[in-house]
Amino acid sequence: MALYSTAFCFSGVVSLPRNSVCFSQRTVRASAFSCPPLSSISRSNVQGKAFAGDGLLDTKESSLVVCFGEMLIDFVPTTNGLSLAEAPAFKKAAGGAPANVAVGIARLGGSSAFIGKVGEDEFGYMLADILKENNVNSEGMRFDPGARTALAFVTLRSDGEREFMFYRNPSADMLLQEAELDFDLIRKAKILHYGSISLITEPCKSAHIAAAKSAKDAGVVLSYDPNLRLPLWPSAKSAREGILSIWEIADVIKVSEEEISFLTEGEDPYDENVVRKLYHPNLKLLLVTEGPDGCRYYTKEFSGRVKGMKVDAVDTTGAGDAFVAGILSQLAVDLSLLQEEGKLRDALLFANACGALTVTERGAIPALPTREAVLNVMLKSVS
Repeated sequence: MALYSTAFCFSGVVSLPRNSVCFSQRTVRASAFSCPPLSSISRSNVQGKAFAGDGLLDTKESSLVVCFGEMLIDFVPTTNGLSLAEAPAFKKAAGGAPANVAVGIARLGGSSAFIGKVGEDEFGYMLADILKENNVNSEGMRFDPGARTALAFVTLRSDGEREFMFYRNPSADMLLQEAELDFDLIRKAKILHYGSISLITEPCKSAHIAAAKSAKDAGVVLSYDPNLRLPLWPSAKSAREGILSIWEIADVIKVSEEEISFLTEGEDPYDENVVRKLYHPNLKLLLVTEGPDGCRYYTKEFSGRVKGMKVDAVDTTGAGDAFVAGILSQLAVDLSLLQEEGKLRDALLFANACGALTVTERGAIPALPTREAVLNVMLKSVS
């Protein structure tokens, strides 16, 4: 039996081949690197095609990825393996999964925008500046005068894995209203990407649903990373129901092994039959991330596994977001990846490298790699 819910049904079917959208150059400055699709990860291709600049503006104008959701401040301990109380100091870093993806795409040379809400405070202004510094369109960002920017303290275990403690009761991101949405920006997108944290409370939940409906009606591809954070939900049951309530409208879904176990109430995430329960009839691509072991991919026509890249993990914060940024930066340029397995595998190798590089530094946004860095490490791996 399929696990996805039918709570929110949107009319209209996504038509994947789309015409170019109009996105003014004044809102996004050209990045140093172009973002063509990866057609082959051979040494000759990495050297010969990866840095091509021809048609950069045309590509960027037609490949906008809008990321909807939360942006916050992560406080990451300077020493691994200690509890929050034992940590001697913390490093301040911008975070929030949708914002991480937006910055990640821009770092890779793509075109991205962020829609969300922060406090009208020093941290909120800092986050807005970080988006601008990273060439992310922030026209859809809103500031709340009555609520603070969200904070998250992150405990790093000795293996680099994390535990979270959040300060958001309520924080500004929870208070985004439908009337504050930039629907023109949403309809311009090639892809709208979002998570599930924005579904937890009103009014942000209604704003999230309205944004997704507007994008769906406009033929925008919907990308969903549940990004499970159980401490933020009232209960495990409400988290499972909330995450699955919008499952069937997404065209692309990325989940981790742990999230599969959670959503299927303890079933084996490595069992293909279990994974297929999460594949709804309208889904174009289901991605399962496995950390350093790489990822699995599922479409109606084919499925497989792409190996990961082994690195020494310092902090896994943002690794999944870097992976999502890597694949969406390629998909926004070439939607035929959804039908051509060879091209999809190459794009996923690139995405895996994005995630691997991110865990070698502390913090999410500070650690997101440039396209040049990713291609350099891929070149070394095939040499």
